[in-house]
Amino acid sequence: MNQLAIRTEAQVVPGPPRGNVTYLQPAMSPRGDNNLDSLTDRFLSSQDVKQTSKKTYEKGLTRFMGWIKEGGIGGSPTREDILAFKGYLEVRGLSSSTLSTYLVAVRKFFEWAEGMKLYPNIAKGVKGAKKAKGFRKDPLTVGQARDLLSGVDRATIQGKRDHALLSLLVRTGLRTIEVIRAETGDIRQEGGEAVLWIQGKGRDTKDEFVLLTPETLRPLNEYLQARGKIEDNEPLFTSLSDRNRNQRLTTRTLRDIVKQNLKGIGLDSDRLTAHSLRHTAITLSLMGGATIQEAQGLARHSNINTTLIYAHNINRIAQAPERKIDALLAGGN
Repeated sequence: MNQLAIRTEAQVVPGPPRGNVTYLQPAMSPRGDNNLDSLTDRFLSSQDVKQTSKKTYEKGLTRFMGWIKEGGIGGSPTREDILAFKGYLEVRGLSSSTLSTYLVAVRKFFEWAEGMKLYPNIAKGVKGAKKAKGFRKDPLTVGQARDLLSGVDRATIQGKRDHALLSLLVRTGLRTIEVIRAETGDIRQEGGEAVLWIQGKGRDTKDEFVLLTPETLRPLNEYLQARGKIEDNEPLFTSLSDRNRNQRLTTRTLRDIVKQNLKGIGLDSDRLTAHSLRHTAITLSLMGGATIQEAQGLARHSNINTTLIYAHNINRIAQAPERKIDALLAGGN
């Protein structure tokens, strides 16, 4: 990350005492720049998390350290400064998810700094943004899901790929990253049925699977046969562009494929994305008669309360009291 102009070896001076502990904090540079960001690399290297999480922390801290510098706060920010930073993010119109992600990075940093006796944890207890009820993306209706799957021209290898991809997402509820990670050799047999082994969210290995029904497996086989000879370690879905031909699809490309096919059937909304197809699969499973526990297994939700949100939304519509109001008013009594 870009560092501010600082000394390589920061002089340390006693920081604010807390109880019987004396904290040390980096001295300010002669220009008065904030010097805490000199600790960012040390913090990141000490975190036992995935590289993607480190990148997320780095992004949040870059935003925070830049804000401190621009605000002339100097090398000794306070809790009030953390709250002011939160307010700055709120007025910038960031989503609650993005705002909370930035604040998590700041909290983690100061928690680490306190543990290293470098700086008191001034971010302790600072809350992220409240999550909105429900989901940020909408599921498709049954009719829309049918139109999406039937609207793909399967005469070309691109059409075969897109149809196989969309069918897999709608029928299994896989996350985007799980599809990206999948390889052809991950299609196996379990109990006489075809399954796709996946590396789930937060997992290091492929230790979960989804069932590939005949309706899901058939378009996959058509697409793979059109590709010709394939090794087990090759990506399940590959790019067809001249620049990245036969390379693993990127997350961005997958999302673009879904978005373009949604637009192809007249659905162009910010609330309908690749993640909508995961919501669609979970919703359709419940509408088709799956129990809450079965839908939880499909979605691989660690907390069943997440699955219950889907069931609540379905029941809320099916048993909507608004219809009873209409019926009563229509009766005239």
